Amino acid sequence: MRNLLIVCNSSRPQAVEAAQKLALGFMEAGFTLFTISEIAIAGVTNSQIENLPEIEVGVVLGGDGTMLRAAEVTRIHNIPLLGVNLGHVGFLAEVEKVSLDAVVQAITNKNYVIDPRMTLKYSVVRDGHEVAHGWALNEVTVERQHATMVELFLEIDERPISRWGCDGLICSTPTGSTAYAFSAGGPVVWPEVDALVVLPISAHALFSRPLVISTQSQIVVRIESAEALLSADSLRNFDLLAGDHVHIRKDSGVVLLAHLSNTLFSDRLVAKFKLPVQGWRGE
Repeated sequence: MRNLLIVCNSSRPQAVEAAQKLALGFMEAGFTLFTISEIAIAGVTNSQIENLPEIEVGVVLGGDGTMLRAAEVTRIHNIPLLGVNLGHVGFLAEVEKVSLDAVVQAITNKNYVIDPRMTLKYSVVRDGHEVAHGWALNEVTVERQHATMVELFLEIDERPISRWGCDGLICSTPTGSTAYAFSAGGPVVWPEVDALVVLPISAHALFSRPLVISTQSQIVVRIESAEALLSADSLRNFDLLAGDHVHIRKDSGVVLLAHLSNTLFSDRLVAKFKLPVQGWRGE
């Protein structure tokens, strides 16, 4: 028996419609289907994540936000996620809707590749005690919440780097380099590169360049303003106070992504951002 998970953005009719079409195709192929989304599809069993049987792959319908929410609950079971992009610029959900039949055929024939992605872990230390912890696939950010600016002090490998008055600071994985970090002026990092990106957001300082550092490094962000907000993938949030220390480093766990083919990241980058390659050197 082959079990498959369907996750979709239930607030988008387009995603629900696509989920219904996929469900029919997979049931005809002999799959038993489950979902953790708040949708009702004939033949698909609604289940809590802890009650799921062994799942071969999860198909996610939506944008990258839906992929991140799916990863939040499937990471502990190492379920690979294949994203069908119904959003705008999606790097996690990369299969376009027109390829729904191809999705069914590829998964039925086990013609897909698994791509493990690095994650981050964080903890918040207050008065010598850990008061919060969690993980992120894209990024961990420390940002201003109510004030016009947040005062942050950055340490890497127990050495001081800089103090900034800024809108915030991002620590990103290579996967997250094309998300928030990209919008804030960070570099695009290929997913297979073993590195982290640290960059301040709108810093009032002469030096505020993005930093590309080792995944073995330990990052500490000290809060020097009255308050701030920690956010992991814009899903897990925690209110910070003056004196809090946010510790960030590479996590031992990964999130498994599934791709229909071993597509080069270079080609996906060109396609997603519609980069002008036509006519380059006469080609």
